[in-house]
Amino acid sequence: MYFTDRGIEELEERRGEDQVSLAWLADRMRAFVDNNPEFETAVERLATFLARDDDDFED
Repeated sequence: MYFTDRGIEELEERRGEDQVSLAWLADRMRAFVDNNPEFETAVERLATFLARDDDDFED
């Protein structure tokens, strides 16, 4: 398990039954970057990854 998996597991445990909009997620990501500007590149890459269609990624 990667260290980052702990955060993902916590998210799933705490919010796994929640349904949220993409607008809510985008707002939370913006708030995170505002508070943690050093992670701007990583958040931008994650947002781009999530925005793309699965067919955009070649194996």
